[in-house]
Amino acid sequence: MPKLDRYLSAEFARAVFAALVILGMVSLGGLFADLIGEMARGKVPPTLLLSQLGLRLVRYLPLILPLGLLLGLLLAVGRLYRDSEMHVLAAAGVGPRRLLRPLLIVTVPLLLAIGGSSLWLGPWADRVARSMVAEANKNLLVAGLEPGRFTPMSGGGVAYAGEMSGDGTKLGRVFVYRERADRMDVATARTGELYRDQGARLLALLDGFRVEGPASGGDLDYRLMRYARNEMQLPTADDEAAADSPALKPTTALIGMRGAAAAAELHWRIAPPLLALAFALLAVPLARSSPRQARYGSILLAFLAYLVGIFMMMLGTQWLAEGSLPVAFGLWWLLLPMLALGIWLYARDGRVAKAWWRR
Repeated sequence: MPKLDRYLSAEFARAVFAALVILGMVSLGGLFADLIGEMARGKVPPTLLLSQLGLRLVRYLPLILPLGLLLGLLLAVGRLYRDSEMHVLAAAGVGPRRLLRPLLIVTVPLLLAIGGSSLWLGPWADRVARSMVAEANKNLLVAGLEPGRFTPMSGGGVAYAGEMSGDGTKLGRVFVYRERADRMDVATARTGELYRDQGARLLALLDGFRVEGPASGGDLDYRLMRYARNEMQLPTADDEAAADSPALKPTTALIGMRGAAAAAELHWRIAPPLLALAFALLAVPLARSSPRQARYGSILLAFLAYLVGIFMMMLGTQWLAEGSLPVAFGLWWLLLPMLALGIWLYARDGRVAKAWWRR
């Protein structure tokens, strides 16, 4: 490899790595806050914090890596312009097109990582995360149920158990509050037990009272009953309800599936590496600047381009899933123009300064 390629590829790689480290830390903070909120609502057991954090980070890699690639290349090429190194290279006959080889040396491995995480690793992490939560919730009313603490139920309502056995199936001094439309349902019992019947989660309350009435005041239509045994079906967990979702299917299974939802999910997984390639090509012309030009103007413009691309990808996926957009269109109406724009801007970069092309 020529010295120039080694130098430029090393500069690009260091900047991209630094951008990915910063984005990874910010993403971990956001995912941690989301997980804490889900644990407070009783959707995720606290014991799965670290495993869920890692798996969710892997799931969001197809969105994090393209942004890290774009920002890293912008910072690296922008530094070359600010330190006048690009002007020295231009005087030696090295124009923007000559940057393509070191650019691809850094970009191609990252594109392979984005494609692998988008097509295989991300869906696998999503399936594993949901299966871990479902397995932890098999014997629990809700994730995070602890004795002596009011805990929200996954389908709405509040549960309380004064005592609980080690396996989570036997409860003592139970209180359950639920709302259905404009009616409330309050049940108390001395003891209770959790079990499953044909996949449904059932709670059997023993020796207690049940009060049913209007959720708001003004109506006296209340009913009170005493029971020896009262069974109620618990709400289906979100991970169980979404077991057949195309988002949890492997990419090879999506290829053979028919339907708008499967096509939308497949195009959602194909889009990130192509968008990342377009962003990498856009980074070089966007980073062009003079030594005294503002340092962060191009970064803001590139970040805006990233947001537009990602939001349009999300919107197009929603249109495909709803049937508003023909499946044959897919997301090609977004990907091909973005790639064409990146190639065109990269190819014409520097032509306005003809001296850059003179040896």
